[in-house]
Amino acid sequence: MFAKSQKLRTAVAGLALSAASLGLVTVTGAPATAAQVCSGQASVYGILEDGRLTYSAINTSGDRLKTLIGPDLGFTPKAMATLNFNTILVTSTAGALYRVDVRTNNTALELSGVEKIAASGWTHDKLTYDGYGHLYGTTAAGNLLQYLVSQDKPQGSQHIAQRKEIGTGFVLKTLTAVGQDRLLATAADGRLLSYKIIGSAWKRDDLKNDGWSAFDQLVSSGGGFYFGRIPTTGAMYWYKDGNVSDGKGGDIVYHTNDPVDTSGWTQRLLSAAPDTTTCKQVNTLGQDIAADANREVGNNFNDFDFVHARAWCAEFVKYIWAGNGVDHAREVDARAVSLKEYGQRHGTYRTGAPRLGDAVLYDKDGNLNDGEADHVNIVVAVSADGKQIQTVGGNESGQVSKSGWFSWDTAASPVGAGPVLAFVSPKG
Repeated sequence: MFAKSQKLRTAVAGLALSAASLGLVTVTGAPATAAQVCSGQASVYGILEDGRLTYSAINTSGDRLKTLIGPDLGFTPKAMATLNFNTILVTSTAGALYRVDVRTNNTALELSGVEKIAASGWTHDKLTYDGYGHLYGTTAAGNLLQYLVSQDKPQGSQHIAQRKEIGTGFVLKTLTAVGQDRLLATAADGRLLSYKIIGSAWKRDDLKNDGWSAFDQLVSSGGGFYFGRIPTTGAMYWYKDGNVSDGKGGDIVYHTNDPVDTSGWTQRLLSAAPDTTTCKQVNTLGQDIAADANREVGNNFNDFDFVHARAWCAEFVKYIWAGNGVDHAREVDARAVSLKEYGQRHGTYRTGAPRLGDAVLYDKDGNLNDGEADHVNIVVAVSADGKQIQTVGGNESGQVSKSGWFSWDTAASPVGAGPVLAFVSPKG
């Protein structure tokens, strides 16, 4: 497939002209952003024209580390979505849904099985998985559908359920998930689009007005890393978005002069495992979380698939943290006290010194050692002396609400859930 490893690439001098002729916008620089720390590697699965599965690893510098070719899947694929490092969902042109189980992708790509988990009904032209339990698919008519995936290795329809139509008008050229209920897509006219899904509602931001028309496959491995394949040349380009949740494209760094590969990507389908790369603006993580929480003030999240429809404060914190790439955000669950458990597990739990982006734990009986807490929200402002804070929380008067300034160590019940007992910082 590939003429040479990306580590050995040398012929890049003419790529700027090539990129322009293919409809790509070549950007030499990007707005300055805070220092970032990136880790992990993109795990990209693909399916060749002859039906064989492939696996490629790409590091956070855009270097392809390896490509492995595995066996034929035994059916004609139409769309695919990677759930995790060893589980892939693939639809067939006949409308069946298969689960592909990977035994190893270390030095060889070997499967432990290919199982048909639905015989019909899966006619989606695109699939993608957000890594947080939601599978998204589009139809040829432009409908965007959402499914709840309840198992790492779903056995059938009971584990891929709660089919929900998000909206119409999603006639897209490419589609990939970039985080919890956040999608990235390209349109035929070259626009780069970002979607934020909240329950049955959605919001679109046009990140770029043109320059993305050449790609027939676009995948994200998390952390703001985007990879686009050009079918005419088999080239793979990579991009880095400074903040996937801000709805802006000005902080996307282009690497058109330093592609992953100039040729060799001949797969008919590509899909990246979610959250295999992370990249955080460590100096501004708290500010980013606070800004994101502030943007949600007034939202009632009525249609959102929270576990507890009437007690979703902890799930709101998880939603905001996950959208900003907080490490181990999946460990937070619907219990407010799960934030205490998170903080103790990762060494970020304390009873004072609030910081932007912290989770704030409240309890009416003044005791977090009994295995429960009454409420949790997020610090969005801290006074210069550190004695007063403002917070934003979910399920406060049935919506996302923002408090006024209050003294966190003396206020009896500043948001109606008892005193402040502890703070938990996000792991970044």
